[in-house]
Amino acid sequence: MAGSRYVKDRGLSARMAFTIFLLGLVYVLFFGLLIAMGVGTLTVVVIAAALLFAQFFFSDRIALFGMHGRLVTEQEAPDLHQIVARLVTLANMPMPKIAISEIDLPNAFATGRSPKSSVVCVTRGLLRRLPPQELEAVLSHELSHVAHRDVAVMTIASFIGVLAGLLTRLMFWSEIFSGGGFGGGYGGRGRGNSGMGGGGNIIAVEMAIMLVSAIVYAISFLLIRTLSRYRELAADRAGAILIGRPALLKSALLRISGTIGQIPTRDLRTAQAFNAFFFTPAINGNGASMGTLFSTHPSLERRIAQLDALERELGKAE
Repeated sequence: MAGSRYVKDRGLSARMAFTIFLLGLVYVLFFGLLIAMGVGTLTVVVIAAALLFAQFFFSDRIALFGMHGRLVTEQEAPDLHQIVARLVTLANMPMPKIAISEIDLPNAFATGRSPKSSVVCVTRGLLRRLPPQELEAVLSHELSHVAHRDVAVMTIASFIGVLAGLLTRLMFWSEIFSGGGFGGGYGGRGRGNSGMGGGGNIIAVEMAIMLVSAIVYAISFLLIRTLSRYRELAADRAGAILIGRPALLKSALLRISGTIGQIPTRDLRTAQAFNAFFFTPAINGNGASMGTLFSTHPSLERRIAQLDALERELGKAE
């Protein structure tokens, strides 16, 4: 975040580093178990690495394609460009690319591996529903994600989950369609030459691999969700401090959350896959403890409480 005027969040930086460390540790243990079981993992690693490369370097294009968004010029969206230009000047950041998604769901997201290659996208529904000051507050929140570089960290953090999930699916479909061991057997042993005992051992190994992969996926899923919830709180705080008006971000949150229920189911289904990157989730949880555990965002109540406290804090400082 060097050079940016967005307030630094040491808690976010520590959590990002800790999440990457834990996932790296899980990654090492995961492959250690696979090697101990005699599984040739080269194909899986190559496929997962290719997916990570594509996600990391083309995440902006993937997200825009999935959300039916397109880049817009200053001539096409002068007001939107002016708001973003004002914010990046205030924050001392590079100007991102700007895109508009044509769906009616009121939301926004930022993507890109660095501030110099970032894209900020807003939906047509957001532009229709928010007044300019609240739109500026939402965009300040999104730009703070770019400044914090947490989008890139989330992309990297998802690697081990993608890998574990991919291996689990490959093992599952291998069992259904081939009736043989994954990758043609373990340590060069085929089913046909193993006898009943050998076949039973191979099945046990395959089941163990699927179980370990599922556990690894679950751990990575929970770690990423925990980081995702904190990064939203960090973006709320940094975005509100930059513009000096937490009440505007609070108003935008309440306005957007109040209209989610009016959005067509088709638009909600389209957007649900991008919940982790949105300003506010397309599908709101019910506040239950298990729902909170799996949520990509903190509860609306927690976000509002933080903004109220920040409003009082800034008011005392004036």
